[in-house]
Amino acid sequence: MLNNSAREVLAVRYGHRVTTRAESYLNFHLYAEPDATIDIDYYFWVIRDGGEVILVDTGFAPQAGDRRGRAHHTTPAQALPALGIDPASVATIVITHAHWDHIGNIRQFPNAHLVMTEAEYDFWTSPLAARAHFAAHSEPDEIARLRQSAKEDKLTLFKGQLTLAPGVDLIEVGGHTPGQLIVAATMRESTMRETTMRKTRTAVLASDALHFYAEAERDRPFAIVADLPAMYRAYDLLNDLASQPGTYLVAGHDPLVTERFAAHPADPDVTDLGAPTTR
Repeated sequence: MLNNSAREVLAVRYGHRVTTRAESYLNFHLYAEPDATIDIDYYFWVIRDGGEVILVDTGFAPQAGDRRGRAHHTTPAQALPALGIDPASVATIVITHAHWDHIGNIRQFPNAHLVMTEAEYDFWTSPLAARAHFAAHSEPDEIARLRQSAKEDKLTLFKGQLTLAPGVDLIEVGGHTPGQLIVAATMRESTMRETTMRKTRTAVLASDALHFYAEAERDRPFAIVADLPAMYRAYDLLNDLASQPGTYLVAGHDPLVTERFAAHPADPDVTDLGAPTTR
């Protein structure tokens, strides 16, 4: 069992839509397979360590979801109390990338400090981000919120890798966006006996470096990509991480997340990423 001070890592599903394989995978025609509909889920993630709470992404804002035709049923500030988390206690928000469905509710946490890669911030605050193929995946007021956070000294930028807390590492991979990052969160499990050796388990929150498990497992790049070689390198890194004992990938939009990990007792839309059901 987990001891009382053990870190908890959760995936919270807040939205859904139906899409197609052809829309989801880059150059799907290369696979000579018939198109078909597939489900895509929307998540944000919670890392809780005692009283410390880190939020990884903030989902999409309800108004943006309605305008873009995405079904949704909650926001982070609405969902956290059911988990025993006061939204005001969220001190840090990790932004894996600045697409509209990952930074939509930052304003719900006015006291939180933001962390993202320098490459991601620089790109989305540059003129290039206004080009149609990039702008389609962002909301101007949300990018403005990032600028404001920087002005208020509530934004930390980094390059490469950052240890946010002991056992919580942010790793820049790029690919899907210029500064896409992943989060490796290590948990410890132990028996009640203090003399028993503790084992570590790591959840790799891949966010949109891995929308669907098939991207890494079948080498199928996602359709929205800023740097294809970097996307392939990210898949290689994720596969390497997944091969390590006690390490589990958490895809950013795949309904299989709810099958590969156990449901949290507090809410059927919350998945306990410390409780994998398969290897």
